[in-house]
Amino acid sequence: MSDRAPGLGGTDALSIAAPAAPPAKAAVPAAKRPRAARSVLLALIFPLAFLVSWDVMVRVSGTRLVPRPAGVALMMYDFFAGGIYDDAFSGTGLVHLYLSAGRVYGGFLLAAVAAIPLGLLIGRVAVLRQMLDPTLSLLRPIPVTAWLPLSMIFFGLGARSAVFLVFLGAFYPILLNTVFGVRTIEPRLIEAASMLGCRGSALFRQVILPAAVPSIFNGLRLALGFSWVLIVVGEMTGVPQGLGAVIMEGRTLSRTDLVITGMIVIGVAGFLSDRLMLALNNRLLRWSPQHG
Repeated sequence: MSDRAPGLGGTDALSIAAPAAPPAKAAVPAAKRPRAARSVLLALIFPLAFLVSWDVMVRVSGTRLVPRPAGVALMMYDFFAGGIYDDAFSGTGLVHLYLSAGRVYGGFLLAAVAAIPLGLLIGRVAVLRQMLDPTLSLLRPIPVTAWLPLSMIFFGLGARSAVFLVFLGAFYPILLNTVFGVRTIEPRLIEAASMLGCRGSALFRQVILPAAVPSIFNGLRLALGFSWVLIVVGEMTGVPQGLGAVIMEGRTLSRTDLVITGMIVIGVAGFLSDRLMLALNNRLLRWSPQHG
């Protein structure tokens, strides 16, 4: 009895001391902070170097056609807050951004609603793929800008033409990635589901769609970024307000600072949209082996 007591006492001491391990887990987020800060610093190197180079080149060349970064910063402040130049664009930035974002997301959502179901069917049904693939392959290389005159004929001058052009630009990335996602599903996965009695619409809903979702999200992310690219073209259709209209008006007035301001706002809006889409992707696809 006395020989076993120390062993029992030692075992009890170890079992009591064991829960002290969790603090090591709490230290993990703190270890990630230096890496996050390093990533931010690395991401800032090129923009800062670009701004310095821009300022130096304008000073050295003495050009009046391109403003210095400080001039663009003043224009951007006036564009959103007003009070500096007191012109037609002062304090109107949020209005233009809101209208352009509505057209971007309107065309993007219409493209997603049309392209995802069609891509699932084309990827799964061979007859439909043979029927539609040649036509889609013929239409896909046509630049969106080539549709500009026809969009104004079909929809008239205004926002509907802009939404249509964004729709065209977003449609094909979503469609192609959806078809790719369906076509690359492991055949044995479908065979196993069929052997378990999963057929028809249940097979689409429970096997094919979940397996294709990672590729669909890739298409959505590409399409959303491309939608912001196309908003300038879309708002060349006689739209009075919007970031693309601001850029076109700045070009007409030789206001390079206004043009660059519109470009920067579109870039920031597109970047934030991409971050939101990426966050949604990471949130919904945590189960996927392709996640991360």
